[in-house]
Amino acid sequence: MNDDRNPHADLMGHESMIRTLAAQANAIWPQEERLFARYGLAADCRIADIGCGSGEITSRLALLYARATVLGIDILESSVAYASRRYATLAPRLRFQQGDAFALALESGQFDLVVCRHMTQTIPEPQKALAELLRICKSGGWLHILSEDYGMLHMMPGRLDPDRLWHEGAVPFGRNTGVDTRIGRRTWTLLHELGIEELRVDYVTVDTLRVPRETFAAMMEAWRDGYVDAVGLHTALSSGEARALFDYIIASIRNPDEYAVWQVPIVSGRKPR
Repeated sequence: MNDDRNPHADLMGHESMIRTLAAQANAIWPQEERLFARYGLAADCRIADIGCGSGEITSRLALLYARATVLGIDILESSVAYASRRYATLAPRLRFQQGDAFALALESGQFDLVVCRHMTQTIPEPQKALAELLRICKSGGWLHILSEDYGMLHMMPGRLDPDRLWHEGAVPFGRNTGVDTRIGRRTWTLLHELGIEELRVDYVTVDTLRVPRETFAAMMEAWRDGYVDAVGLHTALSSGEARALFDYIIASIRNPDEYAVWQVPIVSGRKPR
């Protein structure tokens, strides 16, 4: 994948990303896990996790399907090396390899389930990557796509207005770096255009009622540490303003008298037989 197709490569390789993916997995997986049951996968199924990052969810899938063969693919060699080391005890049933989501070096029709999480908002032309996911999926197999949407974060206003971080920071940051940070609401349409059947949209509710406040706060701290400088570089918000807004949100999440929520869309469907 060239730089035009991976404009956030430096951000994906930042040390904060490992913390981000760990906190997101801890926040999202307990609600997301139950969605996989409806796919009716065989015990010895084949699963691909494209854009697997540090392998947080790839490893959970390998544990959920204890007889499955699971492959995690990521564009960053550093992520593949980290995941391979961390989950070596699950090899060879679970393995990781470097690959380009726009041109996967895999034969067509191999996998019963193709998972892609937290990637579509970081790449331009996500429809082309989604077409690749569809290509490697078996006929009758399933796609499971978690597409982030930074218009679906809601925190309580007060001394500062948290909406500024998303509407003046995250959304223009995506636009100015060639990606769509509100891709979550578009993903159903993109899969519909690819002819995917049995399409569904489910929402994981990451909020201060369903998720431990410290887990939610840790996710925001990792986002802050990885993104404030980039937001300052690419938007009208300065890095200082972005940091202040993040710190305000983090304090609000930790405040037992306040409420915060992120609705996370998961779009799934079946490849026609």
